Amino acid sequence: MLKNLDNRLNAEVLFALRAMGHGDTLVIADTNFPSDSIARQTVLGELLRMDNLTCAQAAEAVLSVLPLDTFVDDFAGRMEVVGDPSRIEPVQAEVQAAIDAAEGRERPMISIERFDFYERAKGAYAVIQTGERRFYGCFIFRKGVIPPEV
Repeated sequence: MLKNLDNRLNAEVLFALRAMGHGDTLVIADTNFPSDSIARQTVLGELLRMDNLTCAQAAEAVLSVLPLDTFVDDFAGRMEVVGDPSRIEPVQAEVQAAIDAAEGRERPMISIERFDFYERAKGAYAVIQTGERRFYGCFIFRKGVIPPEV
């Protein structure tokens, strides 16, 4: 156990988050996402797991240590609902709330069409699969920077 770290973050996830650089992306996915096959194509090349958590719980834990990019509009994205891209599912609203809490302000995610999401996920640094069983619990976060202390 370490001080000041969310205990939902396991060693493998912490390693990946620490290794990521500015602009690298991270996928947080539900149980239905093809996480293993996509993860094999990422920079890390292996699947990370947070099986006992919902997407919102995983996002909250990740965002306790991961800064989101402030230079781009696609700092965070959600998979669009097929046939209704503007619809926001409850799981997506929960992750948006985790983002807003971490950022200290409202900062809406972009929406990403399903097959575009798969392609973007293949280029991610890593994929984390959660225990989320609700549909459309698939997100991409872009790592930002931590500024120097003044």
